[in-house]
Amino acid sequence: MAYRFMTNRIVPSSNRLSKRFIFIFTISLSFTYLCYSILFCCGTIMPTQSYEEKRCLHHKNVGSIKLLQKDCIADKRSALDETLNVALTHQGSSNARNQSRNSALPITHKRSIAPSEYNITVAQKYGNKKLPNALIIGVKKGGTRAVLEFIRIHPDVRALGTEPHFFDRNYDRGLDWYRGLMPRTLDSQITLEKTPSYFVTREAPRRIASMSPNTKLIVVVRNPVTRAISDYTQTLSKKPDIPTFEELAFQNRSQGLVDTSWNAIRIGMYILHLENWLQYFRLSQIHFVSGERLITDPAGELGRVQDFLGLKRIITDKHFYFNRTKGFPCLKKPESSSQPRCLGKSKGRTHVQIDREVIEQLRDFYRPFNIKFYEMVGQDFRWD
Repeated sequence: MAYRFMTNRIVPSSNRLSKRFIFIFTISLSFTYLCYSILFCCGTIMPTQSYEEKRCLHHKNVGSIKLLQKDCIADKRSALDETLNVALTHQGSSNARNQSRNSALPITHKRSIAPSEYNITVAQKYGNKKLPNALIIGVKKGGTRAVLEFIRIHPDVRALGTEPHFFDRNYDRGLDWYRGLMPRTLDSQITLEKTPSYFVTREAPRRIASMSPNTKLIVVVRNPVTRAISDYTQTLSKKPDIPTFEELAFQNRSQGLVDTSWNAIRIGMYILHLENWLQYFRLSQIHFVSGERLITDPAGELGRVQDFLGLKRIITDKHFYFNRTKGFPCLKKPESSSQPRCLGKSKGRTHVQIDREVIEQLRDFYRPFNIKFYEMVGQDFRWD
């Protein structure tokens, strides 16, 4: 009787313990599986990207895993950004760049593309808008557009195509407005803009130095007499009723008295403008490009520009051909285009014919300014 009573008391207690054990074991197993699924989906070490995507998609309908899908995508984007940055910082090796490009781009984009085209695409998607590291500040009708178009094919240069005129006309709009105009760039790239009127704007050096005293400056200079005639030719094409070149250039031609208030004449007095810039920038921060050599030896001039900007010399002779119709060099067609890149119709105009005596008078006028300019910059541009 006592045995039967003890048995009846023990069996129910044992059943209750078994049920509790099973319940706790089931909860623990479920929790372990959940943790394992989370770690496996968003772990840092995965066999392949496609396998990772399958794992994340496989769990898209499993309770709290949905909350982790965004983290999976963010991890993949971070990995892609890192891959792209590594590829772009090793541009000295074309093979490494091509390999990174092929692995980073989708399969549909695995084709032969120019480095500049690839970097533009990457910068537009992953870059940030930054204030320029370098400026082409002058001079008008010296060849600034050619330098801009030539240097921007470098994969490490991103340039604004239009002239923003920020430091001469739009300074009151503020730096945030100016930054907003810039193209997106990667950390390894240079942001560049061109406005030739900066060189002759009195306030421009101080304003640019206030933005960044380490800004690199490029000045494209040209024989001041030829530059003045080119300037007049451009103005005449827009305003056919203006006075003759001789009337504008001289206050009294018989006495050889040149009118320095005329902007076309004043721009060519390079030494006067340079002295203003040297109050805010070291001479080593300013690089001078010869407008004449830019026509006869574009690769040489661009090589020196690349050196000045701290870039690898990627732009070479193979990028240029001489266009006899226009009378200046053009870029050979890039791999992504069927047409060569030449400057617009407004470039290469036939200059207005000027009397030889007028030209000689202007040469005599500019000579002392030119000599001082040569001495200051340490280059003889041979304009005399």
